[in-house]
Amino acid sequence: MHIESVELRELRIPLVSPFTTSFSTQYERNTLVMKVTGTADGPNGPVETTGWGECGALSDPYYSAEYTAGARMILRDYLIPVLRQAQSTGPLSAETVGHALAGIVGHRMAKSTVEMAVLDAELRARGQSFARYLGATRTRVPSGVSVGIQDSIPQLLGTVGNYLSQGYVRIKLKIKPGWDVEPVAAVRKEFGYDVPLQVDANAAYTLVDAPLLRRLDEFALLLIEQPLAEDDLVQHAALAAALSTPICLDESVESAKDAADAITLGAASVINIKPSRVGGYLEAKRIHDLASAHGVAVWCGGMLETGIGRAANTALAALDGFTLPGDISASDRFYAEDITEPFVIEDGHIAVPQGPGFGVTPHLEVLERFTVGTDSM
Repeated sequence: MHIESVELRELRIPLVSPFTTSFSTQYERNTLVMKVTGTADGPNGPVETTGWGECGALSDPYYSAEYTAGARMILRDYLIPVLRQAQSTGPLSAETVGHALAGIVGHRMAKSTVEMAVLDAELRARGQSFARYLGATRTRVPSGVSVGIQDSIPQLLGTVGNYLSQGYVRIKLKIKPGWDVEPVAAVRKEFGYDVPLQVDANAAYTLVDAPLLRRLDEFALLLIEQPLAEDDLVQHAALAAALSTPICLDESVESAKDAADAITLGAASVINIKPSRVGGYLEAKRIHDLASAHGVAVWCGGMLETGIGRAANTALAALDGFTLPGDISASDRFYAEDITEPFVIEDGHIAVPQGPGFGVTPHLEVLERFTVGTDSM
């Protein structure tokens, strides 16, 4: 592909309700979307094409070191100029974006935004869907939902009951010290043990809390996600040996190498793959392949994506190795109005887009309404 222009938009989209985790409460999604325009090879030669990418970074550096304003600066001042320089010396493709940007340390979420946009543009030029490019065979994926920390147990039970009535097939509860055993016990008592249930600590505990976390074993959870700090692979391995509940890693896995280390150490029997966190969908596919080869389950996590990222995540989750329901929820889980056609849950599943590229295109009038800043390059 040859990139001719890049447009980077910063958006602020209200959430339908506050989303609270162990590290923050979000009231809106402050994100970046990128549009690249240029030429790429089509079935009959070069054609003009456009592609879209989305940044997974949150407003503040609490989930990871990256945050929206920083990602915008890195993209504008470093990544896009480096990419333009790279394409002046040789062919550029989604598969070479990572190599071209490797000289810039870190900033995986920002780099993922670039790879997404280039990949979408190339696939659109070829008339090929992202699902077909990946080799996915499923046309729909089971839909799980993430439930933030609530103000009370009755509110939690009402929220979970509402999501179950909408057809979600798996519930994930956010937990933190002081909000863990009691809410899990209440959900099990109210809805029984047939509901697939897991918890996510977002690194809120330490190994000292092992006796407390062991109390969760009695609730037959699918997994406990990222209980310890992201750099504590050895301590995660120790915790895994002490619990019967499977340990899932999220923040700790930023690459296929990290996944290999975690598997070798016995630090995880499940991995949550968030494409933006690992630098893009090509690395996410490599982690999927690695985990599958080692018999480790994976599922697709989310970063409150708009329809752009949600479409790409849905296609990724259609790969055979994604054996657990992911956080592939309907658009209205977070947004009263999405920037693309909304994703809807049907019979507990989300349909995999089949159109060229990611199969969705932002509605420009909606995009304009949520835009708070634009960089053209």
